[in-house]
Amino acid sequence: MDLTQSSILITGGTGSLGKKLIEILLDEYHPRRIIVFSRDELKQFQLKQKYPEEKYPSLRFFIGDVRDRDRLYRAFNGVDYVIHAAAMKQVDTAEYNPFEVIQTNILGAKNIIDAAIDQKVKKVVGISTDKAVNPINLYGASKLCSDKVFIAGNIYSGLVGSIFSVVRYGNVMGSRGSVIPLFYKLREQGTIPVTDKRMTRFWITLEQSARFVIECLEIMKGAEIFIPKIPSMNIVDLAKAIAPNCVIKEIGIRPGEKLHETLISIEDSRGKLEFDDKYIILPEFSWYKKQPKRWTAGKKVPEEFGYYSNNNECWLSIEELKNILEKMPIGYI
Repeated sequence: MDLTQSSILITGGTGSLGKKLIEILLDEYHPRRIIVFSRDELKQFQLKQKYPEEKYPSLRFFIGDVRDRDRLYRAFNGVDYVIHAAAMKQVDTAEYNPFEVIQTNILGAKNIIDAAIDQKVKKVVGISTDKAVNPINLYGASKLCSDKVFIAGNIYSGLVGSIFSVVRYGNVMGSRGSVIPLFYKLREQGTIPVTDKRMTRFWITLEQSARFVIECLEIMKGAEIFIPKIPSMNIVDLAKAIAPNCVIKEIGIRPGEKLHETLISIEDSRGKLEFDDKYIILPEFSWYKKQPKRWTAGKKVPEEFGYYSNNNECWLSIEELKNILEKMPIGYI
């Protein structure tokens, strides 16, 4: 697979992941065309200032919403690959606006699949979240549905047309909505609030997540859920790394929040494969056995295996967290 002469469209292209993907693709892969598809004209305007047309002629901007099926059909014309990163992601917002979340995260995923198949897009990778595993809030439930829709998209394409896969990972250090800027702001007051001192989270940098998405786009055969092997951290250690001299105050878990996170549950497909740097979940359905390209490599994982943030073999220490934080962009903090 050669991305150099390809046309790549990124939904949610002005978000944190989208911008990092654009940066890496422009610097290292030089695609023939990168299409930024998003609904926020201000963010597109700001991105155009960073990447002026005369210097980056391969970069195109489409105002649009994944809810708008007709707009997707127009945008996907001549596109080889799609990275679907657009979603409503705020847990609290999702609980208060459930119909809006369903329209974007679930029906939007269906529109992506229909447009991709009919416009003969080669590959589509959808961006998921740990919250889609055993969900306890609407955001997680909507992303679970989106994942299921994406895997089933391979049925609709007939296994010989467009292929669809999913990338799932945990909290992204450096994305919008991260707790890090809040901790930096509150350390001036001498107290850092945490919901529960036992809380653990998977952690991945924005750079790592973007590169993992591109890797999966290149190697996907269709119907996989890709999960990177990433470290865990304790929320108290993060607070100590940012504000070592502050008092840590426990305020209680918020509605829809988990104590620990899950990237692979015990109940996930029995078709779990382990590689050096990732896991792949394959579907168990009979139609997958007819898939012309299937995975033959990888170590089979025991059925009772689950990948949880509190049983991880790899953990970030306070010093390691400090080192990572020091390398983050100044503007982000």
